[in-house]
Amino acid sequence: MSNRVKLVDENGIRIDGRKLNELRPLKLEVGVLSNADGSAYIEQGKNKILAAVYGPREVHPRHLALPDRAILRCRYHMAPFSVEERKSPAPSRREVELSKAIREALEPAIFLEKFPGTSIDLFIEVLQADGGTRCAGITVASLALADAGIPMRDLVVACAAGKADGHLILDLNDAEDKEGEADVPIAYMPNFNAIVLLQMDGLLTIEEFKQAIELALNGCREIYRLQKEALKAKYLAIKEEVAEEVEE
Repeated sequence: MSNRVKLVDENGIRIDGRKLNELRPLKLEVGVLSNADGSAYIEQGKNKILAAVYGPREVHPRHLALPDRAILRCRYHMAPFSVEERKSPAPSRREVELSKAIREALEPAIFLEKFPGTSIDLFIEVLQADGGTRCAGITVASLALADAGIPMRDLVVACAAGKADGHLILDLNDAEDKEGEADVPIAYMPNFNAIVLLQMDGLLTIEEFKQAIELALNGCREIYRLQKEALKAKYLAIKEEVAEEVEE
Protein backbone atom coordinates (compact mmCIF):
# COMPACT_ATOMS: atom_id res chain seq x y z
CA MET A 1 0.00 0.00 0.00
CA SER A 2 1.41 3.38 -1.03
CA ASN A 3 2.03 6.06 1.64
CA ARG A 4 2.47 8.80 -0.92
CA VAL A 5 1.22 12.21 0.23
CA LYS A 6 -1.49 13.84 -1.91
CA LEU A 7 -0.04 17.26 -2.72
CA VAL A 8 -3.04 18.86 -4.52
CA ASP A 9 -6.67 18.10 -3.69
CA GLU A 10 -9.65 17.89 -6.08
CA ASN A 11 -10.28 21.66 -5.64
CA GLY A 12 -6.77 22.58 -6.71
CA ILE A 13 -5.67 23.44 -3.17
CA ARG A 14 -2.15 22.45 -2.12
CA ILE A 15 -0.97 20.66 0.99
CA ASP A 16 -0.27 23.96 2.78
CA GLY A 17 -3.56 25.57 1.74
CA ARG A 18 -2.24 27.61 -1.17
CA LYS A 19 -3.64 27.93 -4.68
CA LEU A 20 -1.57 26.55 -7.55
CA ASN A 21 -0.12 29.96 -8.51
CA GLU A 22 0.29 31.38 -5.01
CA LEU A 23 3.58 32.29 -3.32
CA ARG A 24 4.30 31.36 0.27
CA PRO A 25 4.04 34.24 2.81
CA LEU A 26 7.14 36.39 2.40
CA LYS A 27 8.98 38.69 4.81
CA LEU A 28 12.10 40.64 3.83
CA GLU A 29 14.29 42.85 6.01
CA VAL A 30 17.42 44.82 5.11
CA GLY A 31 20.33 45.82 7.35
CA VAL A 32 19.71 43.29 10.11
CA LEU A 33 23.39 42.72 11.11
CA SER A 34 25.47 45.62 12.45
CA ASN A 35 28.82 43.78 12.02
CA ALA A 36 28.51 43.20 8.25
CA ASP A 37 28.88 45.77 5.46
CA GLY A 38 25.48 44.69 4.19
CA SER A 39 22.89 42.18 5.31
CA ALA A 40 19.35 40.97 4.80
CA TYR A 41 16.91 38.40 6.14
CA ILE A 42 14.14 36.44 4.45
CA GLU A 43 11.27 34.31 5.68
CA GLN A 44 9.57 32.50 2.82
CA GLY A 45 7.06 30.06 4.20
CA LYS A 46 9.02 28.18 6.87
CA ASN A 47 12.39 29.11 5.33
CA LYS A 48 14.49 31.45 7.47
CA ILE A 49 17.71 32.67 5.87
CA LEU A 50 20.31 35.36 6.67
CA ALA A 51 22.76 36.87 4.19
CA ALA A 52 25.81 38.99 5.01
CA VAL A 53 28.25 40.80 2.70
CA TYR A 54 31.79 42.06 3.33
CA GLY A 55 33.74 44.17 0.88
CA PRO A 56 34.95 45.09 -1.60
CA ARG A 57 38.16 44.46 0.31
CA GLU A 58 41.72 43.25 -0.24
CA VAL A 59 41.88 39.64 -1.37
CA HIS A 60 43.49 37.02 0.83
CA PRO A 61 45.42 35.08 -0.32
CA ARG A 62 46.69 37.79 -2.68
CA HIS A 63 47.42 35.46 -5.61
CA LEU A 64 43.64 34.99 -6.06
CA ALA A 65 43.18 38.67 -6.95
CA LEU A 66 42.21 39.52 -10.53
CA PRO A 67 43.73 42.62 -12.20
CA ASP A 68 40.57 43.63 -14.06
CA ARG A 69 37.72 42.96 -11.64
CA ALA A 70 36.66 41.95 -8.17
CA ILE A 71 36.00 38.33 -7.36
CA LEU A 72 32.70 37.33 -5.76
CA ARG A 73 33.04 34.56 -3.19
CA CYS A 74 29.86 32.91 -2.00
CA ARG A 75 29.27 30.45 0.81
CA TYR A 76 25.81 28.87 1.07
CA HIS A 77 25.55 26.95 4.33
CA MET A 78 22.76 25.10 6.11
CA ALA A 79 22.95 25.25 9.90
CA PRO A 80 22.96 21.85 11.66
CA PHE A 81 19.53 22.67 13.16
CA SER A 82 17.99 23.88 9.87
CA VAL A 83 16.45 20.50 9.03
CA GLU A 84 14.58 17.85 11.04
CA GLU A 85 17.56 15.52 11.38
CA ARG A 86 20.73 17.25 12.56
CA LYS A 87 22.99 18.01 9.63
CA SER A 88 26.78 17.88 9.77
CA PRO A 89 28.21 21.42 10.04
CA ALA A 90 30.83 20.53 7.42
CA PRO A 91 29.99 21.76 3.89
CA SER A 92 28.26 19.06 1.86
CA ARG A 93 28.66 18.53 -1.87
CA ARG A 94 25.19 20.04 -2.40
CA GLU A 95 26.16 23.17 -0.46
CA VAL A 96 29.33 23.57 -2.54
CA GLU A 97 27.31 23.19 -5.76
CA LEU A 98 24.66 25.67 -4.62
CA SER A 99 27.34 28.18 -3.57
CA LYS A 100 28.66 28.07 -7.14
CA ALA A 101 25.18 28.30 -8.71
CA ILE A 102 24.22 31.27 -6.53
CA ARG A 103 27.50 33.07 -7.24
CA GLU A 104 27.06 32.63 -10.98
CA ALA A 105 23.47 33.91 -10.77
CA LEU A 106 24.55 37.08 -8.94
CA GLU A 107 27.72 37.96 -10.86
CA PRO A 108 25.94 39.41 -13.95
CA ALA A 109 24.20 41.97 -11.73
CA ILE A 110 27.34 43.36 -10.07
CA PHE A 111 29.76 45.93 -11.53
CA LEU A 112 32.74 43.76 -10.56
CA GLU A 113 34.98 45.65 -13.00
CA LYS A 114 34.82 48.73 -10.77
CA PHE A 115 36.83 47.03 -8.02
CA PRO A 116 39.86 45.25 -9.55
CA GLY A 117 42.09 43.33 -7.18
CA THR A 118 39.43 43.02 -4.48
CA SER A 119 36.96 40.47 -3.22
CA ILE A 120 33.30 40.65 -2.24
CA ASP A 121 32.47 37.93 0.28
CA LEU A 122 28.90 36.72 0.58
CA PHE A 123 27.65 34.41 3.32
CA ILE A 124 24.21 32.80 3.14
CA GLU A 125 23.17 30.99 6.29
CA VAL A 126 20.04 28.83 6.19
CA LEU A 127 18.62 28.81 9.72
CA GLN A 128 15.50 26.82 8.86
CA ALA A 129 14.81 25.03 5.57
CA ASP A 130 11.50 24.17 3.93
CA GLY A 131 12.31 23.79 0.23
CA GLY A 132 13.41 26.45 -2.25
CA THR A 133 16.37 27.66 -0.17
CA ARG A 134 18.46 28.14 -3.34
CA CYS A 135 15.94 30.68 -4.69
CA ALA A 136 15.32 32.36 -1.33
CA GLY A 137 19.10 32.53 -0.84
CA ILE A 138 19.57 34.39 -4.13
CA THR A 139 16.74 36.81 -3.33
CA VAL A 140 18.11 37.67 0.12
CA ALA A 141 21.75 37.77 -1.06
CA SER A 142 20.86 40.33 -3.70
CA LEU A 143 19.34 42.56 -1.02
CA ALA A 144 22.43 42.18 1.19
CA LEU A 145 24.67 43.23 -1.72
CA ALA A 146 22.50 46.31 -2.32
CA ASP A 147 22.57 47.09 1.41
CA ALA A 148 26.39 46.97 1.31
CA GLY A 149 26.34 49.67 -1.37
CA ILE A 150 27.75 47.39 -4.06
CA PRO A 151 26.95 48.97 -7.45
CA MET A 152 24.49 46.71 -9.26
CA ARG A 153 22.79 46.71 -12.64
CA ASP A 154 19.63 45.31 -11.08
CA LEU A 155 18.46 43.23 -8.14
CA VAL A 156 18.41 39.49 -8.77
CA VAL A 157 15.27 37.67 -7.71
CA ALA A 158 14.59 33.93 -7.80
CA CYS A 159 11.58 31.65 -7.65
CA ALA A 160 10.73 28.11 -8.68
CA ALA A 161 7.79 26.56 -10.44
CA GLY A 162 7.17 22.84 -10.69
CA LYS A 163 4.65 20.07 -11.05
CA ALA A 164 2.79 18.09 -8.40
CA ASP A 165 -0.06 15.61 -8.84
CA GLY A 166 -0.26 16.63 -12.50
CA HIS A 167 -0.63 20.37 -11.77
CA LEU A 168 1.87 23.16 -12.42
CA ILE A 169 2.56 24.96 -9.13
CA LEU A 170 4.50 28.03 -7.96
CA ASP A 171 7.09 28.29 -5.16
CA LEU A 172 7.44 24.66 -4.04
CA ASN A 173 7.71 23.82 -0.35
CA ASP A 174 9.79 20.92 0.94
CA ALA A 175 7.08 18.24 0.52
CA GLU A 176 6.31 19.40 -3.03
CA ASP A 177 10.02 19.52 -3.83
CA LYS A 178 10.58 15.96 -2.63
CA GLU A 179 7.33 14.32 -3.75
CA GLY A 180 6.45 16.35 -6.85
CA GLU A 181 7.16 15.46 -10.47
CA ALA A 182 9.36 18.43 -11.41
CA ASP A 183 11.13 21.53 -10.07
CA VAL A 184 12.28 24.48 -12.21
CA PRO A 185 14.14 27.16 -10.21
CA ILE A 186 15.02 30.35 -12.04
CA ALA A 187 16.81 33.59 -11.13
CA TYR A 188 15.89 36.75 -12.98
CA MET A 189 16.95 40.38 -13.48
CA PRO A 190 13.58 42.07 -14.16
CA ASN A 191 14.88 45.39 -15.56
CA PHE A 192 16.77 43.50 -18.27
CA ASN A 193 14.19 40.72 -18.67
CA ALA A 194 17.18 38.40 -18.30
CA ILE A 195 17.15 34.91 -16.80
CA VAL A 196 20.51 34.38 -15.02
CA LEU A 197 19.85 30.91 -13.61
CA LEU A 198 17.72 28.11 -15.03
CA GLN A 199 17.78 24.60 -13.67
CA MET A 200 15.36 21.71 -13.87
CA ASP A 201 14.83 18.49 -11.99
CA GLY A 202 12.17 15.96 -13.10
CA LEU A 203 10.10 15.60 -16.25
CA LEU A 204 7.90 18.11 -18.09
CA THR A 205 6.55 18.30 -21.63
CA ILE A 206 7.81 21.18 -23.74
CA GLU A 207 4.50 23.03 -23.27
CA GLU A 208 4.56 22.42 -19.52
CA PHE A 209 8.15 23.68 -19.39
CA LYS A 210 7.16 26.94 -21.12
CA GLN A 211 4.22 27.39 -18.75
CA ALA A 212 6.43 26.66 -15.73
CA ILE A 213 8.93 29.32 -16.82
CA GLU A 214 6.15 31.90 -17.18
CA LEU A 215 4.72 30.92 -13.79
CA ALA A 216 8.14 31.27 -12.12
CA LEU A 217 8.70 34.65 -13.81
CA ASN A 218 5.37 35.90 -12.43
CA GLY A 219 6.53 34.80 -8.98
CA CYS A 220 9.83 36.62 -9.49
CA ARG A 221 8.06 39.84 -10.46
CA GLU A 222 5.99 39.80 -7.26
CA ILE A 223 9.04 39.06 -5.08
CA TYR A 224 10.98 41.82 -6.90
CA ARG A 225 8.31 44.31 -5.85
CA LEU A 226 8.74 43.19 -2.23
CA GLN A 227 12.55 43.43 -2.52
CA LYS A 228 12.28 47.08 -3.56
CA GLU A 229 9.82 47.80 -0.74
CA ALA A 230 12.25 46.27 1.79
CA LEU A 231 15.09 48.52 0.57
CA LYS A 232 12.86 51.60 0.63
CA ALA A 233 11.70 50.78 4.16
CA LYS A 234 15.26 50.79 5.47
CA TYR A 235 16.16 54.14 3.93
CA LEU A 236 12.87 55.74 4.94
CA ALA A 237 13.63 54.70 8.54
CA ILE A 238 17.10 56.30 8.28
CA LYS A 239 15.58 59.46 6.81
CA GLU A 240 13.12 59.70 9.70
CA GLU A 241 15.90 59.16 12.26
CA VAL A 242 17.98 61.95 10.71
CA ALA A 243 14.96 64.28 10.63
CA GLU A 244 14.30 63.63 14.34
CA GLU A 245 17.94 64.33 15.21
CA VAL A 246 17.84 67.62 13.29
CA GLU A 247 14.67 68.67 15.13
CA GLU A 248 16.33 67.94 18.49
